[in-house]
Amino acid sequence: METKLLPLFPLNMVVYPGEKLNLHIFEPRYRQLISEAIARETTFGIPAYINNEVASFGTEMRVTSVERYYPEGEMDITAFGMQVFEVKQFFNTMPNRLYAGGEVIMHEDNSQPDVVTEMNVKQLVEQLYETLRIQKTFPDYHSFTIAHHIGFDLEQEYALLQLPAEYERQQFILEHLRQIVPKVIEIERLKLKVQMNGYFKNFKPLDF
Repeated sequence: METKLLPLFPLNMVVYPGEKLNLHIFEPRYRQLISEAIARETTFGIPAYINNEVASFGTEMRVTSVERYYPEGEMDITAFGMQVFEVKQFFNTMPNRLYAGGEVIMHEDNSQPDVVTEMNVKQLVEQLYETLRIQKTFPDYHSFTIAHHIGFDLEQEYALLQLPAEYERQQFILEHLRQIVPKVIEIERLKLKVQMNGYFKNFKPLDF
């Protein structure tokens, strides 16, 4: 596994490879980090910040565009998620820099999806969205593509990021959907039942 020193930008969120992220950069330390990444065409890392601490796993990011510069030095940027990394040693500040950094190991993911599991995931996602009356489609059902859109909390999103193979992530998502979809269907049924209360009902005569 490749090891390198990476500037770090911890955030209270999980970012996945393949994800496009819009960020407003305002803190001096991160203005410095992003400005150097742009000037040198280098990458930086976003590790998740969970339970008041910097987590070990995150995603390497590359700045793809600067949407706006502000007079005070702030900026709006778009960045793209590249690869999962694991922090082996964290530094509160890099040498002669304002921002944090870490010695990280890059995790390559060359695993193949399981076709049957992917089909089951797709069916449950569609059932979930149909129940909630959500109109949304995905270009594919890769785990990182749909992970932010299936009701995971932050800890679940982070747990998914740590799984090394796509088929493992698929199974994690499938188990989650198998638990929540029946609950959502039942909640929607109860909502409909509650909404019907107060209406005049026309019951058919009972033959007994």
